[in-house]
Parts: sequence; C-alpha cells; structure tokens
Amino acid sequence: MAEFLLKYADPRGEIHQQVAVADSEREVRDRFSQQGLLIYSVRARSHVAAISTPLRRKKKKFSTEKFLIFNQQFMTLIRAGLPIVKSLDLLSERLADPKLGLWIKAVRDEVRTGTLLSEAFRRQEVFPPIYVTSVMAGEKSGSLADVLERYVVWQKLAVAVRKKMITALIYPSLLMVMVVCLIVFLITYVVPNFAELYRSMSATLPAATRILIAVGTTARNYILLGIAGVFAAAGAFWMWSKTDAGEERIDRLRMKMPVFGEVWLKYLVAQFSRILSTLLVGGIPLVQALETAANSIGSRLLKVTLEDVTRLVKEGQSLSAALVETKVFPELSIDMIEVGESTGALSAMLNSVADFYEDDVTTRITAALSLIEPAIMIFMGVFVTFVLVALYLPIFSLADSLR
Repeated sequence: MAEFLLKYADPRGEIHQQVAVADSEREVRDRFSQQGLLIYSVRARSHVAAISTPLRRKKKKFSTEKFLIFNQQFMTLIRAGLPIVKSLDLLSERLADPKLGLWIKAVRDEVRTGTLLSEAFRRQEVFPPIYVTSVMAGEKSGSLADVLERYVVWQKLAVAVRKKMITALIYPSLLMVMVVCLIVFLITYVVPNFAELYRSMSATLPAATRILIAVGTTARNYILLGIAGVFAAAGAFWMWSKTDAGEERIDRLRMKMPVFGEVWLKYLVAQFSRILSTLLVGGIPLVQALETAANSIGSRLLKVTLEDVTRLVKEGQSLSAALVETKVFPELSIDMIEVGESTGALSAMLNSVADFYEDDVTTRITAALSLIEPAIMIFMGVFVTFVLVALYLPIFSLADSLR
C-alpha cells in the first residue's frame, strides 16, 4: 500500500486535498470518481518523475505559437479517431520547437504508464494551468476534442491581441531609443569637443553655453560609471520586481498611471473574462475556474484580487457581488457579468466583456500613440535646437566682435 496526495473538487465546486492510501493511482481515481468527485490530480507523495526530472532543470519556456499549432494538430488527430498515445507519439517527432518536443515526449511516456493526460501535462510543471484544467474537463466529459478546440480559439484570440499591442508599440519604442542615443551622443561627444574649442579661444561664454558644457564634460568623465550604475539599478529593480511584494507594488503603480493605467487594467479584465469563459464552457465549476484563472493571469495584484473573489464565491456570494467588493474591476464589466448571471448565460456574457475591452484597449492604445509620437518628435526638436543655439552663440558673438 502507498500514500497518494489527492486534489479534487466536490459537487459544489470547492477544492479539497487529502492523503489516500491505495495500491495504485488508478485505484484512488476510481474510488473517488465513483463518489461523484471531479479529480484534479493524484500524485504519490514520494513520486519523482524520472523522465521529467532532467527536463525540469532546463528553462521552462516554449513558443506559444508552436504550442497552438500542436494543439490544432492534436485536436485533428483525436477527431480522426487516433488513440492519444499514438497522436502524441506522431506529434512529438514533428514539432518545430525542440523544447516543446521534449515536454510532449515526457507526457507521452507518462500516459503510456497509465497516467491521465491532464495529470501528465500537469506533472511537467510548464504547461499553462488553463490548458491542464481544460484537458481534465475534456477527459471527465468525454469531449476532449471539443475542449481542445475551445482552447485553440481562445489562444488564437489572445495571440492576436498581444501581437496588435506589440506592433503598435514597436515604432514609439524605436523612436525613444533613437532619441536617447542622440541625446547621449550630443552630450558626451559634441558638447565636450566644442568646450575644447572655446577653451583654446579664451572666449566669454553665455550662461546657456556654460551650463551645457558643464553637463557635457561631467557626463563624458563619468559615462562608464553612469552606465554601470544604470545596469546595477536595473538589476536590483528586476530582482525586487520578481518578489511578491514587488510585483504587487508595481501593479498598483501601473494602475495609477494616467491613460495607460486604465488601458492595462482593461487588458487584464479582458484576459480574465476570456479565460473564465473558456473554462466554464468546458464544464469546470465556477470556483475551480476562478482558481485556474487567477493562476493564469500575469498580474500579481489581479491574482490576489481573484483569490478574494474566489473566497467570497465559496461563501455563497454571486460572482458580480464578489467583484464589486474588490473595487478593482470596472463597473461596466461587473454590470455585464451580473446580467449574464441573472440570465444564465454567464460564459457568453464573459466573452462579450472580453470582446468589448479588447476593442477598447486597441482603440485607446492607437489614440495614445498617435499623440505620443508627435510629442517625442517635438521634444527631440526642442532639445537639438537648444544644443545648437547654445553651442553656436559664442561663435556669433565672436563674429560680431571681429566686425
């Protein structure tokens, strides 16, 4: 007899964990499934997957687009009637991403030993929680292909929105880099050279020129120290940002930013709504779907907020009422969710919330960037003009004195 750590959801959707004693993992699953429980995972307490242990030492990242292609092919093979192990075997040898291929082979090998597909994906500790939970729901309902199709649709939408935002930010980012490089070049190279010229001429310099030369010569003398300081500060900030307190603090600062704070919050609300809708359509209970959605969101602040929402829903409150108490979600999204709950169409309304806010985010980013780009150009023009005027004023003064 061995001990197994069991995680399951009861008929009310509440998540529980307990230790079960049995001869095998299959016996534990059969025993608790017969009680009407939704098994989330069964794992031997001393279990260490020999296959996946070497893989876990590697960087746990793979291409989202290639994972999407894998799921499209996996869904097609399952619909064609191929067994899961055979489908994984075929796809693992043909994936363009070598890292993803290793993870899929590890999943295939665990499924061959009798492990459920969702449990095999979860044990790799690299696949998204929403994917693992969706696969588990597909196994439970016997509609794995349909669940994979819904996941593929959601992933396509998420990738499309992300690409739109990245495309919109590329040009302003390049413009900012060019402005910074121009400023550094003028301050650390052009200005000190003019300073040497004026020093040799013993010219009387205007106040603006003296200030500019003082800044330029100081910057050139300490440029290496300044670069080292910037990298050190960036490294310290990066390490702090990886802590829970740092992530939450940064999220709060983002939320308070003018214009972009509201856009960022709406993007997260759209992401949460899309994930929750996908899970609910797949047959996952609301409480478990909220827990999975919280783990799938890339914001520490929103994750903590959703943990509070999950607790309130467990206590018997509706989802919309729980969201009101957090004072984070926009009022319009809460009103739409409340309508979805009252009409029994929560998953459809969550999709509508996601569509609305994704469109709003795209529109606002486009409008904001249309103002930022001219502002950057104006700043660059004003700065370059000031530098040129300050550097050439003494030359004009000397020309007047020679006349």
